[in-house]
Amino acid sequence: MIAIQDLTFTYKNGKTPALQDICLSVPSGGFLGIIGPAGAGKTTLLRAITGVIPHHYTGDFYGSVHVNGMDTVDTSLDRLSGITGMVFQDVESQIIFPTVEDEILYGLENFGVPREEIPLRISEALHKVGIPDLLERSIASLSGGQRQKVAIASILALKPQVLVLDEPTGELDPGSSRQIFTILKELNEEGVTIVLVEQKIMLLCEFAKDLAVLDGGHVVLQGETRKVLTQVEKLQSVGVNCPRVTTLSHLLTERIGRQQPVCVNLDEAERMVRGLMK
Repeated sequence: MIAIQDLTFTYKNGKTPALQDICLSVPSGGFLGIIGPAGAGKTTLLRAITGVIPHHYTGDFYGSVHVNGMDTVDTSLDRLSGITGMVFQDVESQIIFPTVEDEILYGLENFGVPREEIPLRISEALHKVGIPDLLERSIASLSGGQRQKVAIASILALKPQVLVLDEPTGELDPGSSRQIFTILKELNEEGVTIVLVEQKIMLLCEFAKDLAVLDGGHVVLQGETRKVLTQVEKLQSVGVNCPRVTTLSHLLTERIGRQQPVCVNLDEAERMVRGLMK
């Protein structure tokens, strides 16, 4: 579904590459989490996947990015947008209409969704993110978290094959954050390919099938989530903190001298500790 080969990109007037020699692949139905310290190139990588780079953000572009077989350099942004939907980190720059209904309606009309399908699509999208009661509300009256959900709903209504998100839970409380990840898991199980940047590392590792770790524009680690999490020292060296439950399993392995399972959530950590206590 997504194939990135030897991608190097330097923004116009940039002094150093924001991305360098990136090689990544995400299969159809994959769920890739991207992590790394500030300035690592995470948002730039998402822009390259969606085609915003190089069509909107220009610069020196080397290598290739293919999405569903389409080269992002040779394919128009409009056509790429029919396959890939992106939720930006700054939702204020994404929302352009004064009401929730108009915001979601715009994308559907722009992509030529049949008029008879539109009401159901809007309703389904709002219900998925838990805000059906906000349909007639003005954007100005919404909280930051509610606006984040509207931005996600507007993309979900388009039913993209690939969903790209930049810190989608940044404005959300823990309960709403888990709700968004549960929605993403359901979409992924329906066949939607998910790629996202997320700072809430424990939540991300519980849901993402694979991780890519960026540092200084390079991919320094990538692979199945639990395997990446075994590289605790490497993650810490680039400024990424493992989930506390993962750190616990790593410490117990060192102290006891017997390999413990890599934990990604509290339930797994509890089973591990209870097993040791027996």
